[in-house]
Amino acid sequence: MKDSWKERENAFEDQYIYELEKKQLAERKRQELEQQAVAMSKDRCPKCGAVIVATSFHGVSMDQCPECRGVWLGPNDFKMLASKDHRTWFDIWFKEQDQNQK
Repeated sequence: MKDSWKERENAFEDQYIYELEKKQLAERKRQELEQQAVAMSKDRCPKCGAVIVATSFHGVSMDQCPECRGVWLGPNDFKMLASKDHRTWFDIWFKEQDQNQK
């Protein structure tokens, strides 16, 4: 006759190991998907997904999306651009808006 308590104990142990491995596989899959998403989004526009192109404006390097025309600046690039133009960004923006409305 078999020991039913031992079989029950083994069944609980098997179930515990199964659930543990299931959690580990799910976590590993989530990490792999996250890594794939990062790799796929590298050098891509977060808005439209087009490949970002390196460009230069007034001697300051920046990244620009050729599709939606979005621009990404480095940490000091905005300061460099602002120092190269004597007008304020406010003046530039509203003068462009006035010209576009005419």
